[in-house]
Amino acid sequence: MFYESAHLPFNDFGLVLGTSKKLSSGKENLFFKYRMEAAAYLYEEGKIKKLILSGNNDSEYYNEPEDMREALIDLGIPDEALILDYAGFRTYDSILRAKKVFGQKKVTIISQTFHNHRALYLCKENGIDAVAFAAQDVPDQYSFKTLIREYIARPKAILDVYVFNPIVSSQNQRK
Repeated sequence: MFYESAHLPFNDFGLVLGTSKKLSSGKENLFFKYRMEAAAYLYEEGKIKKLILSGNNDSEYYNEPEDMREALIDLGIPDEALILDYAGFRTYDSILRAKKVFGQKKVTIISQTFHNHRALYLCKENGIDAVAFAAQDVPDQYSFKTLIREYIARPKAILDVYVFNPIVSSQNQRK
């Protein structure tokens, strides 16, 4: 886990994990804003060449990868550096797809610290050499819902690896 870019190793690909652009209230989602700023910063610093934008796209009105693309273009990142993953419905999907669909065995995960810990675990268990860059965190009281969701998601990640998809994970550990 890296909090500053100075010692962050270079990787060809960064994997930006999705979140909604807006809160249910319609206000700007700071998780989204800070992830986009972190991704743009790493690209500008030359720490990554391309960004896989992985998120949910479950309706014509909700499209996390496209929202991320638009935000990063607004931050000056060229469109040709952006790869959209429309089937990153959850973190486990995003990690597996980075490897199986986009052919990446080595990535830089970009999200907030709490999310990065789970993503790094999933990468390790699925044979992906990963580091993570922590986007700016938001205050704990900002999103109680996110805090509760993470407490549920962590045990679910363990279940994904050892119960729901043990063949994939154990095969990847041997490689």
